[in-house]
Amino acid sequence: MRKMAIVAAAVAGVLAVSSCGAGKDPLKNDSTEGGSNGKIIVGSANFPENSLIAEIYAGALNDAGVKAGTKLNIGQREVYIKAIKDGSIDLVPEYTGNLLQYLDKNATSTDPATVMKRLKKAVPNNLTVLDPSKAADQDSVTVTKETAKKYNLKTISDLKPVASKLVLGGPPEWAKRKTGVPGLKKVYGLHFKDFKPLDTAGPETVTALKNGQVQAANLFTTDPQVAKNGFVVLKDDKHLFLPGNVVPLVNKKKATPKVKKVLDEVNKKLTTHELTALTKKVQLDKLDSKKVAGDWLAKNGLGG
Repeated sequence: MRKMAIVAAAVAGVLAVSSCGAGKDPLKNDSTEGGSNGKIIVGSANFPENSLIAEIYAGALNDAGVKAGTKLNIGQREVYIKAIKDGSIDLVPEYTGNLLQYLDKNATSTDPATVMKRLKKAVPNNLTVLDPSKAADQDSVTVTKETAKKYNLKTISDLKPVASKLVLGGPPEWAKRKTGVPGLKKVYGLHFKDFKPLDTAGPETVTALKNGQVQAANLFTTDPQVAKNGFVVLKDDKHLFLPGNVVPLVNKKKATPKVKKVLDEVNKKLTTHELTALTKKVQLDKLDSKKVAGDWLAKNGLGG
């Protein structure tokens, strides 16, 4: 019996190791990606727009002769910033204002140029930000048309008399982020009935808003679901959310003149209108993000 128990334990150990290896770690550099072969690994946050921009960056670099791979949907900023710091990824599409507020808790400027100036000083020493795009996306507090009409809501300030009756929905990180629940309390004096953790401005959030599980939610201003569902984005009249121009965050060692040139060309072409339209193709039309990225690059003479 003892011998059988030892054999069983050994088999269980082998199976445990095998099962651990079966699920690929999205941050693990293997022999075909990054690290020793010099390939640039483009990471992304875990929402469609950011993954799409990562595909655009990777596609543009590959078409220019710079080897690039992707590691998409890594997670929220708290996760992928650690990844780019430790070299698990080399490049990630970021948003100027949100990144600045993540790095500098006291940042409040609403001027895009000032935000960029402060951001360049705030990034860690081994990282750099390149020139920002004209394309911009911001956080928002969004409600249904019915809720807006019921409480006469046009701005976030208008929520103050009724917030105690409403449930706010957003990504789990919003419970602690300056741009989330704490910021809405501090800047607007809002005390919601409850906060419901959902996904990152994704289908779960949209569904919860539509069916009344939450009456206000964090969605992005470029989200095609806003127009599709007739949602109302409340005006950020006290400027809690900083300008959110798309900007490449890069490991300094990988930010060669060629890489900078390629990404600068992408950012010169990308506009907020186009970013919204491209995100719609991925999010609503269910097209492959890599193909959408490739088609856009070809259309703009940047690859294909």
